[in-house]
Amino acid sequence: MWNKPKQQVSFKSTDSLIGLGGTLEGKVQCDTNLRIEGNFSGEIQCQGTVTVGEQGTVRSSIKAQEIIIAGKVFGDVTADRRLTMTGTGQLHGNILAGTLSIMEGSVLNGSIGMAEQPAPEKAGGLQEDKNKDKAGKRASKAQSKLEAG
Repeated sequence: MWNKPKQQVSFKSTDSLIGLGGTLEGKVQCDTNLRIEGNFSGEIQCQGTVTVGEQGTVRSSIKAQEIIIAGKVFGDVTADRRLTMTGTGQLHGNILAGTLSIMEGSVLNGSIGMAEQPAPEKAGGLQEDKNKDKAGKRASKAQSKLEAG
């Protein structure tokens, strides 16, 4: 009864929120997801997903695993995995993303750079057999001599 092993309590990570009507300025670094419905100015680095809601306005560079833009963003964004712009999203800055989804109605003013994804395996192409190639050249020369003479 007294020697029972203590149970480990697991804590779930919570998302961070900058709510509607809220204004925040500075540098945000987070390991969880971040949702912005208010105003933010500064720099954002996030290991999760950054979502800029329809009422959100961000004047900042954003670096995250995934970025969803439904509001307004003024600054460069880097999405390691995916960037999604909804029909209400506006981005005035440059993009670097693994994959990109831009829905009809969104506004993009800037340049796009796609991160190169490593190929899972080499593409199967023709494998050259040098001995076979030499034999083919010899046969071709012999055929041309027969036709010429």
